[in-house]
Amino acid sequence: MVEQTDIRVVRCGGSKICFSTPILTNDSRFLICASGDSVKVFSTRTEECVHVLHGHANQVTGVALNPANHLQVYSCSLDGTVRLWDFIDGILIKVGLCLCACAEHFQLVAVRLPSALEQELEARELSAVLSDVSPVPACTAFGQGVSPAPLALSAEPQFSCLIFVCFRFKLKATDKKGARNAFTCVACHPKDDCIATGHQDGKIRLWRNFNQKKEYTYSTQHWHHNAVSALCFSPEGMHLLSGGVESVLVQWHCKEVNKKNFLPRLGGAIAHICVSPDGQMYSTSHTNNKITIISSFRVSAVIQGLVKGGSVQTDLMIDPRTKALVLNGKPGHLQFYSLERDKQLYSLDIVQQEYIYQAGLDQFEVVKAALDGTASWLATVEQRGSKISSLEFSLKLWSFNEKAQSFELNTTITAPHQNMITAMCFSPAMDTTMLVTVAKDDQFKVWLLGSDLDEQKKQASWSCEHLGSYHGLQPTNCCFSGDGSLLAVSFAEVVTLWSPDTWELLTTLCQPPGTIEDLCFGRLSCSKYLLGTTTKNLLCWNLLTCALEWSTSMDVCVLRTDPLSENVAAFCHNSGKTDLFVFRPSEPRPLFTQKAVCVGRVQRCIFVPREDPLDSCDEWSQWLNRSRLHFLTEQMELLTFSTRAEDERILNSRKELLVDDSVAMTPFYLLLGKHRQQQQEKQTSVPSQAADRAQLPQGCVAIRELLHTPAHVLPPASFLCSVFLNSLLISNTVDSEKEEVDSEEEMEMNNGPQGVRTQGSVGEAPPSLSRAEEKELRRLRKTDFSWVTSLTSS
Repeated sequence: MVEQTDIRVVRCGGSKICFSTPILTNDSRFLICASGDSVKVFSTRTEECVHVLHGHANQVTGVALNPANHLQVYSCSLDGTVRLWDFIDGILIKVGLCLCACAEHFQLVAVRLPSALEQELEARELSAVLSDVSPVPACTAFGQGVSPAPLALSAEPQFSCLIFVCFRFKLKATDKKGARNAFTCVACHPKDDCIATGHQDGKIRLWRNFNQKKEYTYSTQHWHHNAVSALCFSPEGMHLLSGGVESVLVQWHCKEVNKKNFLPRLGGAIAHICVSPDGQMYSTSHTNNKITIISSFRVSAVIQGLVKGGSVQTDLMIDPRTKALVLNGKPGHLQFYSLERDKQLYSLDIVQQEYIYQAGLDQFEVVKAALDGTASWLATVEQRGSKISSLEFSLKLWSFNEKAQSFELNTTITAPHQNMITAMCFSPAMDTTMLVTVAKDDQFKVWLLGSDLDEQKKQASWSCEHLGSYHGLQPTNCCFSGDGSLLAVSFAEVVTLWSPDTWELLTTLCQPPGTIEDLCFGRLSCSKYLLGTTTKNLLCWNLLTCALEWSTSMDVCVLRTDPLSENVAAFCHNSGKTDLFVFRPSEPRPLFTQKAVCVGRVQRCIFVPREDPLDSCDEWSQWLNRSRLHFLTEQMELLTFSTRAEDERILNSRKELLVDDSVAMTPFYLLLGKHRQQQQEKQTSVPSQAADRAQLPQGCVAIRELLHTPAHVLPPASFLCSVFLNSLLISNTVDSEKEEVDSEEEMEMNNGPQGVRTQGSVGEAPPSLSRAEEKELRRLRKTDFSWVTSLTSS
């Protein structure tokens, strides 16, 4: 199968929102930050994403407000462009292409964007300000205010020196007392000639008189026990904010040296600090991909992205209820992340212990997790230590609480095995709830949910149903067939098949030398096949003949089946990159191949069912119709595959969801907008009855003059008021005339030959009235004579 270029690899959300320092708008209503190859605009009140600014082709490295227009923002990217956006309407205004020459070292370059009406511009006026600067953005700052020259400085950690535009100062990296003086971040005072620098030993130095060259002085402040990662002055220069690995925001008072305030337990190491232009709001970016918004020195909002650690030890799972991606979150937690909304729904605390941010400290981590088919039960394994002598681990089973709409701890098994658990899975059978775990103690165990409730606790209980092994070999993996009638457990180079009804060993499958690393059954029409991988081969067995159907030589990183089709995805590592092969077990010929989907190895992958299936008829893209394949790279990037038709559909849907510039895109606003759209469609589809009615021109003229005439040329309000009231009176007259016509018709019907009068004699003829008299009589009936009663009572 030839590779198709219409399917491309795209980021599907979960990008880092803490990559660079965000910015707060002048009115503190919005927070703007870089997120992968896009720029996101968040509401500081509702935490919702208002706009996603698409256009860059690579990682966005920074954002900055336009000083000439506070409703516009600049963004720069690794694609070599600087873009100007209107972040209120989400519109791209200009694109500047910067042609920078490649250099061996990082440089600080000034770029002059030409003023022209064209949208795409080429910036040719470049000038190098500083050379050999640090690649860390926190080590560069710009001075303002009373500085005699543009004060751009960069802290170079390797050389431990301050570099100014005209001169530099050096500081010894270490001293006799063992201090670590290397610079980690810098900040410039907005009003005075003062520079704040953070250091690896947790100290903060305030530099003054640096314009006097050798006569400079500095003072030292110390609270952080580790390196200072972020510094920022308030707009008036009254406070200095600092943060580090302690997850504490420290507010230093510049006028009072020993006075400082603390905002602790922010939930992650601080990487960046931002202050609004009015100084009323702060924001801190954390290494766990979170942004905390702080107002009045209290947490007012939290924007949580996809938490990315060093590695994902659990498999990628999909919660059938919320359609959320479930994987490792912050230490000791599982995160439920919505791929559709690109937002974390909630985080489940598994370890239920406070995490201590200290290097080298051994703490509990979530290493395994599994969901059953209905997401009613969740199994987790938490572990601390790697050696058998210091190994601690436990198996926890969580039940879903419908009332609380979250998982609650049901059972804790402190010693499920004698050694660490390597794999576990739930049975897909609907008549029973069963969990299988395999461990390095050469055994696999079957855990069964009891049918009777505990009389004391009134809750379900779990027990060990079966314990199995095979010739003392160490099990590596396990999986159930699609209907739960077979259990496959791999022991070293042998695959064993068991019956869950009797736990009888049915058969064994052998293969070429090599330890089995992954196992999975075929789906639907391919359910008679069993797939396995080793370090060098991909194998397929036929369960009806118990023989090897076919095999191929490839280094498979991850193997995953689509639950809604017969398709299987295999990511294969080759020459430092990973290739994708999509195939069906019934035929070894691949349906789709794509080379070099990412650099390095793919860590995890999963097929996510679509809510609205695609209708593609092309053979090379049909595998994407029912499900979408997501995968996680070594750089912890969450990527997926998309077709050109799907990209166009998403682009059109984004245009339909344009939001008013004064309203954040909350779920309530979207619901209200949809309701208004339905009302407009109903009004346009149903013939208007108002067009059939008589319209008086005077009322239309009055309203038109009142609403459409510019305010500075309008006549006096007294004149407009009288015209408007007259139009209302005329419309009432029209309604009364219509009522008179209706009543006349009724009286004519009553006065017909079949009409009978109940009053008077039978032979007496009814009195005849003219039309004018009848009209006058109806007018007198409607006249209000209540004033006569007030006169008589007085």
